[in-house]
Amino acid sequence: MDFNSSKTKECVARLFAAECQDGARYQFMAKSAVSEGFSFISDTLKMLAKHEMAHASTLYNIMLENIGKGKDNVPIEAGYPFENSELRTSLQVSSEIEEYEAKNIYPSFAKIAKDEGFPEIAKKFLLIASVEETHSTILSSLAKLYKAKKLYKTQEKTKWQCSNCGHSHEEKEAWKNCPLCTYPQGYVQISPDRLSK
Repeated sequence: MDFNSSKTKECVARLFAAECQDGARYQFMAKSAVSEGFSFISDTLKMLAKHEMAHASTLYNIMLENIGKGKDNVPIEAGYPFENSELRTSLQVSSEIEEYEAKNIYPSFAKIAKDEGFPEIAKKFLLIASVEETHSTILSSLAKLYKAKKLYKTQEKTKWQCSNCGHSHEEKEAWKNCPLCTYPQGYVQISPDRLSK
C-alpha cells in the first residue's frame, strides 16, 4: 500500500501531535513540582518530557521518510486531555493517559500499520508503547507516594541520596535538609525500585 493513501500516515501524524502534547504537559508539571518544592520529581518529569519529544522526533522522521519529496499537510482530529497542573491530581491523571496510550492507542495503530504492510512502523509503535507503560508505572508510583505522604518515608531502612551533592544515608526517612549541602528534602532521589511498583 502507498503510505500517502494509508491510514498509517494519519496514525503517525496523530501520534506525533500527541507525543508533542505529552512532552509539553510534563514540562508544565515539572514547573509545578518545583513550585511545590519537589526538585527530584521535577527532574523525573523533565526526563519523561525528553522521552516524549524523542518519540515525537521518531514519528516525525517516519513521516518524512515515507511521504516523499516536498511537504505534506496531514489533517488530523484528536482530543487532548487538559488537567490541573497540581501534582496531587496530575500525576495520577497522567499515569492513566500513559496507560491508555500503551495498552490501546499504540497497539491498535500498530495493527493498522502491520495490516497495511508497514511492519517496521508497527514495530516502532510497539516499542514506544512499552516506554509509555513504564511512564505510567513511574507516574502511578509517584502519585501513590505523594498522596500517602510517603515520598520520603518507608517501612524499612532505605538508601536516600541527595541529587545535588550525592550525600547518602540509610534510614526509614530522608532528611529534611541534606546534612552536607543543606538542600531541602525535595532534592532527595526516590529509588527506582519504589517507582517500579
